[in-house]
Amino acid sequence: MTAGKVMVAWVALLWILEGVDTATNHALDTYGITPRRFTELRDIVPAAFLHGSWDHVASNSVPLLVLGFIAALAGIRRFAAVVATVIVVSGLGVWLTAPPNTVTLGASGVVFGLFGYLLVRGFVDRRPLDIVVGVIVAAIYGSILWGVLPTDSGISWQGHLFGLIGGVLAAFVFRRPREIPAAPRTAPPYIT
Repeated sequence: MTAGKVMVAWVALLWILEGVDTATNHALDTYGITPRRFTELRDIVPAAFLHGSWDHVASNSVPLLVLGFIAALAGIRRFAAVVATVIVVSGLGVWLTAPPNTVTLGASGVVFGLFGYLLVRGFVDRRPLDIVVGVIVAAIYGSILWGVLPTDSGISWQGHLFGLIGGVLAAFVFRRPREIPAAPRTAPPYIT
């Protein structure tokens, strides 16, 4: 399955990048987002692929793998557009609102974005199966919503909150077009 291959490759990339980061004495951490510095806007994308430690990448791997796989089943192009939207919205949110002199990095904004996307996608698309998927995702991963609250100064609740917002936004922006029922066919007029 393409969705499975994409997600395994993505998570493997995160682990490889953390290995490179560790081997280079955390040199890649400079690609994290430092708020309100215009030169840091270029780091919005790479920051979503980097982590501060092995524990950090480990904590994001399983939910990213599961939620990403489910989201990617609907099509890789749509999935890529959703993820791009989440990364940009989450990154901009962090850039605008994070405390000064902090560096934010990690895939948790994407995890929260995929959670939000899957949660509302079925309602937006009006597809019963996707609504059921959203309910199951909420039942399994719903407790992550506590992560959008500013409860721990070492965790970017901003990245979580804006990732969630980005995922909900993506569900609306990339909703499936509504199918218009075909008009009933009528017999051509009878000519005498």
